[in-house]
Amino acid sequence: MNYRTGIISSLADVGEAAWTALLAAQDDANPFLSYAFLHALHESGSACADTGWQPQYLVLWDGPALAAAMPLYVKSHSYGEYVFDWAWADAYQRHGLEYYPKLLSAIPFTPVTGPRLLARGPAERAALVELLCARQQAAGLSSTHILFPPEQQARQLQEAGFMLRSGVQFHWLNDGYQDFEQFLATLEHKKRKNIRAERRKVREAGVSLRQLRGAAITEAHWRFFHRCYANTYAEHRSSPYLNLDFFLRVGRTMPDNVMLVLAERDGRPVASSLVFHTADTLYGRYWGALEHIPCLHFETAYYQPLEFCIAQGIATFEGGAQGEHKMARGFLPQQTWSAHWLAHPGFADAIERFLAREGGGIAAYLDELNERNPFRDQGGRGRGDGGEDGGVSAAPSGAADR
Repeated sequence: MNYRTGIISSLADVGEAAWTALLAAQDDANPFLSYAFLHALHESGSACADTGWQPQYLVLWDGPALAAAMPLYVKSHSYGEYVFDWAWADAYQRHGLEYYPKLLSAIPFTPVTGPRLLARGPAERAALVELLCARQQAAGLSSTHILFPPEQQARQLQEAGFMLRSGVQFHWLNDGYQDFEQFLATLEHKKRKNIRAERRKVREAGVSLRQLRGAAITEAHWRFFHRCYANTYAEHRSSPYLNLDFFLRVGRTMPDNVMLVLAERDGRPVASSLVFHTADTLYGRYWGALEHIPCLHFETAYYQPLEFCIAQGIATFEGGAQGEHKMARGFLPQQTWSAHWLAHPGFADAIERFLAREGGGIAAYLDELNERNPFRDQGGRGRGDGGEDGGVSAAPSGAADR
């Protein structure tokens, strides 16, 4: 087929209707691929050329219809990616070579698996891969990286000459629980004892929790959430990726996909967390607090969203990047993928050998994690009965997207 191809710097050049129609043809699209989310990133200035994320989306048109597209950025750094290639960049620099700029296909600041080769069908997807390969050759840049594609798309990219890399995330799976206590009963004794202790600490600190959705989230709530979010980054001695304008935009344009947890004490808000969700998947994203209250991070970023999943019948809670501590709260390891192409033959060969060694380590790590399954039924999730437990545990804390 004859496609009209192009590179666009704004989704407005495609239009919301055409983009939404293309997403409807994908089996596994998520809210982060939506026009509303991506456009908010760009228009708010959170992900733009000035912040090192220069949009150069690939598009294929079949007559008036958008046949395929790929989120693609020219990156001048490696921040906000969650697949770490800093060592590769350092090696280039030590050999007097430029690693940046590079090409990157990803959802900025969002380590969530989802299609990167958006297409109406297999023929259009194959044509998009050809366009990507031509683009990376013509651009004269050091490398191309496709982050968090589904495995099938990763394998297709491998056939086109990309090297694959795998990683690990932690997801919670809903076994049709009727309430939080039924979920707890499936965990090992020590695990459920610690969770009850953590939740009790928050209650005894005088904290109450509210789950806010859609129109119930006011501009004042978003402003407070952004204060918490920015404060968490400041405590980690870094700068927040997303600005207030971004959060206000997604609050207006995709209210059915967001839920805020608001923690209050003595009639005033003290912490908040934000999750995105569909009918079947919830995505943990950001949290922050203005004062330290023991275990409040776990309550706002994990236990309240878990209760929401159970109440709404949501099948999966994706916990974000990293975090072995999530296993103690019922999350299980899941393999993730990325695909990489490097123009320099010598570095491509060295990184291919590195990825082979790293891949063996990831496989062993997954085996080790699965041996530490937190459920009473070691085969996975299980049902059981459990009485009220006591005790106190200490646990690490951190931002949900770190």
